[in-house]
Amino acid sequence: CVHTENCFVPISDIIAVEETEFNKKQRNIGRWQKMAKLHAFTVYYVKKARNHRWRCSDVTFWCVDEHLCNQWMQALKELLEMQKSRPKQLLVYINPYGGKRQGKRIYEQKVAPLFSLASISTDVVITEHANHAKDNLFEVNVYKYDGVVCVGGDGMFSEVMHGLIGRMQKDSGIDQNNPKASLVQCNIRIGIIPAGSTDCICYSTVGISDPVTSALHIIVGDCQPLDVSSVHHSNTFLKYSVSLLGYGFYGDILKDSEKKRWMGPMRYDYSGFKTFLSHHYYEGTIAYQPAKHTHGSPRDKESCRTGCYICKRSEKQLAEQNKEHGLKHEEGKEEWKVIKGKFLAINAVNMSCACPRSPKGLSPAAHLADGSADLILVRKCSRFDFLRYLVRHTNQDDQFDFPFVDVYRVKCFQFTSKLSEDNESNVMDIGKKRFGQFCRDHPACCCNIVNSTWNCDGETLDSSAIEVRVHCQLVKLFARGIEENCKDEAAHSQSSTEQLL
Repeated sequence: CVHTENCFVPISDIIAVEETEFNKKQRNIGRWQKMAKLHAFTVYYVKKARNHRWRCSDVTFWCVDEHLCNQWMQALKELLEMQKSRPKQLLVYINPYGGKRQGKRIYEQKVAPLFSLASISTDVVITEHANHAKDNLFEVNVYKYDGVVCVGGDGMFSEVMHGLIGRMQKDSGIDQNNPKASLVQCNIRIGIIPAGSTDCICYSTVGISDPVTSALHIIVGDCQPLDVSSVHHSNTFLKYSVSLLGYGFYGDILKDSEKKRWMGPMRYDYSGFKTFLSHHYYEGTIAYQPAKHTHGSPRDKESCRTGCYICKRSEKQLAEQNKEHGLKHEEGKEEWKVIKGKFLAINAVNMSCACPRSPKGLSPAAHLADGSADLILVRKCSRFDFLRYLVRHTNQDDQFDFPFVDVYRVKCFQFTSKLSEDNESNVMDIGKKRFGQFCRDHPACCCNIVNSTWNCDGETLDSSAIEVRVHCQLVKLFARGIEENCKDEAAHSQSSTEQLL
């Protein structure tokens, strides 16, 4: 085989191999000019660019021996068949209304041709109303698919995730309303094609919000486990969360922005500025269990990256603890910590929540799959101090280095607002009976008596009093986490994978 350029590609990065009609214009190449017939095949592969962006590139090889050409194609196709993690059949949900209403166009023009090239068959469902995808996942035979793909924003992902987790629990006879239930893991991977107003989950698990990049991660069969938090109120299931649970500042932003959906994505900036000026604080009590199984902390510099060793070690440690003690026994035995105070914001994150505006996110050292969440408490402070804290999200400084900010790595927590404590004193009772360990703010002559709203991955929760539990690696994504360095990763892949050339 002859080609004019050197090319070095690991099998894991090859998308497809196809026979190619040789272009006559290409025959004007030196000694091949007089040849009567040339045979060619094209290799389509992943080309990694800057900022975690992937593109589909191709290289064509040709020779005069038809048999040799066919042998090469057959050998390469057999190697691709050995890549067992690659999907062959996908269920695709497209939200035609999300973001700038470009979901259908993005899928048809940028994603579908790549799936076709990779010989992936798809069943496509255009959603017509809220919870269409969620309801449909309870009806279809999900087990015949290698994955479920959602085309849209974080809201669309949340809907698919709720449908898939709910279906798995229903089929396993597990009651989602039981906050202490040990949930069944979902082995059907979820792919995210970003096409919404916010694509935080895609950005935090791939490193970029780009439809082509995400499609290529799906094609090569990447797999990234993801922690999921369940949210309950009085033994009633409310929601699942994978990114942000926010009370106070972020809850108020969401509540206000929902009234201004006509503004489009700009509504978040407007509501954010308005909420900052209002400077509301809320009084309540938090009880939490520290995540003692984890091998990192929110204040260290160990960011979650591809093949994260902290996630792997924490998962193993948590599994050993649960095997030895059992989930319920362990919870009854372990120490709870209780904090009472006035807060501008209470945030619990399962991932960094990085986005283009905040490249490090709300908690830069949060991990995708270590079975814990980072609980961030921002106490009542001056408006200027709160602004200093918010600005830290956009730069490289330690955003927890303030006397009014506390951060804890937890596996579960409960919150009760001041207003509901008189009627629902469960958290305070827990504190009085078990711990006697309180952290009180200085009493003030007056305080806000209104409740905020919980922002659960961009959706509001009706109840302010909630119980939250982290489920380690409950779902899996078609992603690989954020790569440290694309060139370094490519070199690693080449040393560990059978090579083409």
